[in-house]
Amino acid sequence: MKKVVKSLVVLTSVLAMGACSPDKKETATSSSTKATEKTEATSGASEQSYTDPTEMKKAYDIVIVGAGGAGMSAAIEAKDAGLNPVIFEKMPVAGGNTSKSSSGMNASETKFQKENGINDSNDAFYEETLKGGGGTNDKELLRYFVDHSADAINWLDQNDIKLDNLTITGGMSEKRTHRPSDGSAIGGYLVEGLLKNVHERNIPIFVNTDVTDIKENDGKVNEVIVQVQGEKPKDITGKAIIVTTGGFGANGEFIKKYRPDLEGYVTTNQSGSTGDGITMIEKLGGQTVDMDKIQIHPTVQQDEGVLIGEAVRGEGAILVDQTGKRFVNELDTRDKVSAAITALPEKSAYLIFDQGVRDRAKAIDFYEKKGYVTSGESIEELAEKMNLPKEDLSQTIETWNTAVAAKKDEQFDRTTAMDHDLSQPNYYAIKIAPGIHYTMGGIKINTNTEVLNKEEQPITGLYAAGEVTGGLHGNNRIGGNSVAEIIIFGRQAGIQAAKYAAEN
Repeated sequence: MKKVVKSLVVLTSVLAMGACSPDKKETATSSSTKATEKTEATSGASEQSYTDPTEMKKAYDIVIVGAGGAGMSAAIEAKDAGLNPVIFEKMPVAGGNTSKSSSGMNASETKFQKENGINDSNDAFYEETLKGGGGTNDKELLRYFVDHSADAINWLDQNDIKLDNLTITGGMSEKRTHRPSDGSAIGGYLVEGLLKNVHERNIPIFVNTDVTDIKENDGKVNEVIVQVQGEKPKDITGKAIIVTTGGFGANGEFIKKYRPDLEGYVTTNQSGSTGDGITMIEKLGGQTVDMDKIQIHPTVQQDEGVLIGEAVRGEGAILVDQTGKRFVNELDTRDKVSAAITALPEKSAYLIFDQGVRDRAKAIDFYEKKGYVTSGESIEELAEKMNLPKEDLSQTIETWNTAVAAKKDEQFDRTTAMDHDLSQPNYYAIKIAPGIHYTMGGIKINTNTEVLNKEEQPITGLYAAGEVTGGLHGNNRIGGNSVAEIIIFGRQAGIQAAKYAAEN
């Protein structure tokens, strides 16, 4: 029987670190020294087992570097294809940035949309994502992405991970953001479900195990160097290597190199997101794309730097400035909403919502427990507590409710998330400002998730998926597309690597 060690798996339902003030404590770390720190404690936790380091073998069919959503999806597919995969994770727990995911997973033409009477199309999903990315998206990756999104939802459902609660995110015209049944944040639920499937298949998963190098031998990438805490480095071989190490949003040196204008911003990323996979793949000749495309998320709580999920706006919240007035289409793309907030004199704003929004966006319960939410029995009471002009805020709400009733926003042309007005006491506010959230750039891959070199040729035996890759999102990622990416391309990496390994 396989030995296991137990660790505290952090099921982060709703959080992502971030803020835009340079004097905040949680800035993007300038090195990977924080990589071995324990992930931030969050809204819930459960004890989870990992494979004992003494059980580590010298060779596996497929070596997967990184235990986030993409890595675990790849491992499950590889195992189901009859191969013997292993997962190495440098952090003390599995999950990575997947644990921090909040809003949901975008997909089109799904069975859950049809059950809810939502008439969506892959073409609409494609066009809106392309528009959101400024037309700079890798079109082949994007086409594969949207055309395989519904199947990814079905695959999760078949593995007891049900995402049947629908909402909408900025830049989308339909409710295609899939969430857990109770409307809660997707991160912890998804990580727990994937880990359960990993364990049911007896896939070895080693934590506190840092892959420090990936090697090519005789023209094939088939070896990694792993460093288990407190032990000497080990050479582990695999017929194929899949890199799913995430982005570089917590690496201050990378941020400074590619976007010096963002130096000092707080990151929403978990501390292990330091770009290690990108660095190792570049040494093997892998090509990078869009490295300067770094997304700022508009709604980040500033004192502790926790991301306030897009689902709050997707369920009907509005944004107001310090005069109590709206200033932007709240569900425009993230880059545009962030720019509008940054353009305000105070460079911050307030999310305003009612009890109805709170009931529909369960993540708000966590925000209140953390002390981020201010409440009032009336708009006037809320305005007084937030030091906002009472009459102006009341007029803003009245105007908004009229717009919802007419299904027409005369002020900012908002057309989505207007199903409910803000008329159900109590009323709530959260102060927010933008923060570093996501790195669109990374390693270039093809639709088979093969890593491409500078001559656009696949590097034999090397695959990558998730935020470590670049090109899919163009210059701006749509909310809900990152979770879709890790499942869709994580699965593809597992399938393609297994096919390659079986033939070699």
